[in-house]
Amino acid sequence: MLQEVAPRLLASGAMKLTLYIVDQDSDFKSAAPFHPGERMCADLSLWLDSLERRAPCEEIIKAAGFGCGYLVDEVIYTEYGGNRHSGPRNWPDGQRSPGIIAVTLMERPKRLSREEWIKRWHGKQSPSQRQCSRAPLHTERGGQSSHPGAPPYEGIVEEAWPSVKHATNPFLFYGAGKNPSSWVWNMIVMLRSVTSFLDLTRVRTTMTSEYILKSEPPQHLPAVSTGRRAFCDAGGLNLP
Repeated sequence: MLQEVAPRLLASGAMKLTLYIVDQDSDFKSAAPFHPGERMCADLSLWLDSLERRAPCEEIIKAAGFGCGYLVDEVIYTEYGGNRHSGPRNWPDGQRSPGIIAVTLMERPKRLSREEWIKRWHGKQSPSQRQCSRAPLHTERGGQSSHPGAPPYEGIVEEAWPSVKHATNPFLFYGAGKNPSSWVWNMIVMLRSVTSFLDLTRVRTTMTSEYILKSEPPQHLPAVSTGRRAFCDAGGLNLP
């Protein structure tokens, strides 16, 4: 992915490109809810200057073993350096980002209209997450698949954790320090918020390593993402 697929995507016009890969540094179970379905192995997010020029990149991704994708709108809720848990990004494109990235894939329950679902997600869950967690990066993407038969994910969230310990220790994961009362309270707050707009049995969270291959595209560009049975902007299953 990093040595062959990424350079070809950049040469084919990707304005912004990030890969999220399950590797030896991120292959562990998190404190987040666990979904017993197929596992995501890789995910990519790319931006192009025009939707009409996406075909070359889609062919490259398909040849790499992916097969469908999602057109998304992106909201960077918290950037590196945007809170007290992390300083500004200071590593170059192409280098593994420090810490761990949790990629969460979300389905909208049929009981909620899309408008109400987005309202609860951005208006309630995002502020609660910011209050209760220590994630230095929080990116949200809402969209729908551009390929028939893709999993019906309408929300994709990427959160950075400073270390494996922060992602596996419940006290750190829920921003409670060493205080049992804060831990219980923060879990209750998050559970109420999450279950107000999600079915927990349909939420998939995978810990990954992040590689920002090309950053800072021009503003106001459309986001295009493709992947085999995409579990995220573009996610693959059981890739070698």
